Amino acid sequence: MKVAVIGATGVVGGMILRVLEERNVPVDVLLAYASRDRADGVRFRGANVPVAAATRERLAADRPDVAFFASSDDASAELAGALADAGAIVIDNSATFRLAENVPLVIPEVNPHAVRASDRIFPVANCTAIVLTVALAPIERAVGLRSVRVATYQAVSGAGRAGLDALAGEERGESPDGTFAAPIFRNVVPQVGSYDGDGDTGEEKKVAAETRKMLGRSDLHIAATTVRVPVMRAHSEAVFFETSRATSVDELHDALRKAPGVVLHEHGIVTPRDVEDTDLVHVARVRPESDDTSGTRFQMWIVGDQLRKGAATNGVQILELLIAQGCFAHAEAHAP
Repeated sequence: MKVAVIGATGVVGGMILRVLEERNVPVDVLLAYASRDRADGVRFRGANVPVAAATRERLAADRPDVAFFASSDDASAELAGALADAGAIVIDNSATFRLAENVPLVIPEVNPHAVRASDRIFPVANCTAIVLTVALAPIERAVGLRSVRVATYQAVSGAGRAGLDALAGEERGESPDGTFAAPIFRNVVPQVGSYDGDGDTGEEKKVAAETRKMLGRSDLHIAATTVRVPVMRAHSEAVFFETSRATSVDELHDALRKAPGVVLHEHGIVTPRDVEDTDLVHVARVRPESDDTSGTRFQMWIVGDQLRKGAATNGVQILELLIAQGCFAHAEAHAP
C-alpha cells in the first residue's frame, strides 16, 4: 500500500508518521509532502524519506492509495478532490469536508457503520469534538441524551507548531506573537477561533455541529464555550449533560467502563499531563447535579491527547477500519 502524508513536516503530520509506525500499519511505500521540497526529509521506520512539494501534478504522478492531509484547509480544498476522483482514499485533518453532505465523519469506536463502500474522503473531526464524542457516545447508547453543555480547556498544540512555539516563547520571557487572542503564559483565553455575529467562535460551532453529526443526533442541543489554556498537548472538557431518561451514576459508569477507547476513573481525578502521548479518552468525576430531582442531569470531566486521539491516531484508526473492511485487497495483515 502506497501512503502519502501531505504536511509531513508539521506537528500533526509528524505524529501520523509516528502512529503509522507504532501500530505497524502495512505501508509498502511512504510518500512525504510539504509546501515545498525539503532536502532533509523525514524519518519513517529508520529510513530518511525525501519531502516533495505538494502539487496536483506531483500527487497525480505518484498515485498514492491513501493520502493523509495534515496541512491547511486550502491544500485540502485544492488537492483532495482530485486524489479521491483518481481512486485514492483521502483522510483529511482539515475542516474542509467535515460537514459536507454525504461525507462520513468517523470515530471508529463510535460510528464505524457510517462508512460506505463508495466513500473516498474521510475527514478527521475537530479534536475537541472527538474527545467529547468518545465520552458521550456510550451514554447516548445506554440512556440517550437530551442536551449537552461543555466548557473546554484546550492545549496550545491545537494551534499547531505556532501554538507550541508561542507558549514556549512566552515562557522564555518573549512578547506574545499574536498566535492567540491574548497572552497564553499564566493565562486562559476564552476565545478559540474568530467570532461570528452571534458571539460564538468558529471552534464552538464546530464542536456542536460535528458532535451532532458523529452521534447521528441532528436534534441534540449542544452549547460550547471553548477556552485556550497554557497546556502543551491534551484537551480537557467539563461536560454538563441531561439524559433522555432517569438514570444513575452506577449505570453511567457501567456504560463508560464497557466503551471502547474510554478509561473510566471512578475515583479521583485525571489531568492533561496524565494523558499526554496516549490514545484513549479519560473520564472522571461523573456525578449528578446536586439539586436535581429528576435523575437526568449530570456532570463529568474528560481529557484526551489532542495530537493523538484528537488528530493523528483517529486518522490512522480510520485507515485500519478501511483495511479491516477489505478496502485494500492488496494490503498485508498487521504483523503480530
